[in-house]
Amino acid sequence: MALARGAAAVSDGGAQPRHVAIIMDGNGRWATERGWPRLVGHRRGAERVKQIVRACPELGVDWLTVYAFSTENWKRSTEEVLGLMKIFRRYIQYEAEGMASEGVRLRFIGGRERLDRKLQDLMAAIEARTAGNTRLNLTVAINYGGRDELLRASTRLADKIARGEVETPGQADLEACLDTAGQPDPDLVIRTSGETRVSNFLPWQAAYSEYEFTPTLWPDFTPDHLAAILDRFGLRDRRFGGA
Repeated sequence: MALARGAAAVSDGGAQPRHVAIIMDGNGRWATERGWPRLVGHRRGAERVKQIVRACPELGVDWLTVYAFSTENWKRSTEEVLGLMKIFRRYIQYEAEGMASEGVRLRFIGGRERLDRKLQDLMAAIEARTAGNTRLNLTVAINYGGRDELLRASTRLADKIARGEVETPGQADLEACLDTAGQPDPDLVIRTSGETRVSNFLPWQAAYSEYEFTPTLWPDFTPDHLAAILDRFGLRDRRFGGA
């Protein structure tokens, strides 16, 4: 896959984002605009994930985190929720070997207890199957909400304090209890579909991330769209609170 990259990002190696996180928004709207059921859009969105995953190593991205299903998405219709869970199961079942052979390490964040047992088992199996891969680290957020994660992390930390494992808790102690423990914070967060909300996605981890909001709906978001955004990232001056 040949992807066009602008001179700005290519010339400044320090500006290359190591970790990109994406709020994949607009699947339902994409289908509705065409007179199709919303689940058609979700299936097309799953196909788009595969393309973006394959493009990331060529674009210099080492870590990719995608927001697949939030803690608030349970409010959608039963038909849509069940359809999404079926798509997740099929995606894991049919993509596991491909990801393993292409060097992708797959992990999941979010509360798993509400997911059905078959899906939980599939998630655990592909995590184990790809644990040794290093070409791309792919994290999928399912039943994820930033506030929920922080609450669960605080509970874990409180348990450690009660057991005497932590005496004076600090930032690193809380980070070690997050779903993303051991992973770098995202350099860049992208949201598709034109919405300009963060929707409870990685509030702790993205405290100093750069944001890009694009009007492109997720099923239409191509590797070339991603390449163009990465080029623009190279022009940003990141000071992390400094002068």
